[in-house]
Amino acid sequence: MTAFLVYIAASVDGFIARPDGTLDWLPGAQPDSPPMPAGEDHGYDAFMARVDTVVMGRGTFDTVRDYRPWPYAGKRLIVLSRTLTAAGLPPDLHGQVEVHPGPVDGLAAALNGAQGVYVDGGQTLQAFLRAGLIDELTITRIPVLLGAGRPLFGVLDADVPLRHVRTQSFPSGFVQSTYAPIRPT
Repeated sequence: MTAFLVYIAASVDGFIARPDGTLDWLPGAQPDSPPMPAGEDHGYDAFMARVDTVVMGRGTFDTVRDYRPWPYAGKRLIVLSRTLTAAGLPPDLHGQVEVHPGPVDGLAAALNGAQGVYVDGGQTLQAFLRAGLIDELTITRIPVLLGAGRPLFGVLDADVPLRHVRTQSFPSGFVQSTYAPIRPT
């Protein structure tokens, strides 16, 4: 059975990016960002070991497309976009990145055989939540207030009740909580 997993960072005031989409406040995210705290992995490697497929939106892909080394090597990567085509991919990523036009329930149905799917990017995460497809949310709060930006969660059609799985704090001040949506019985 396919598990749809989220691993995302947000500022304490709930933003995942500045209003223009930049991540310069997020440690290790970009060359001009503060460095990641030494000796703190925050469970990312263990999380990625559970993942065989990554689904992200076009905005997230545009942010990471030029990262080298390629952080998703060995993973199937699908960009959810109605406007991007394979021709628009960087030449060195041809054959490593697929494009799917959506909707998310159609994409989810097409992921037969996938075990762990990492759902990344604000709008993509929100679409998967609205479709009732997310199985686990891991949110790492970074100790910074941005005051404005792109919100972690947007408008949902209904409440999404969550079961707390665990919370861990780190010496850097990062606080990471994992939740599982409670499905109606």
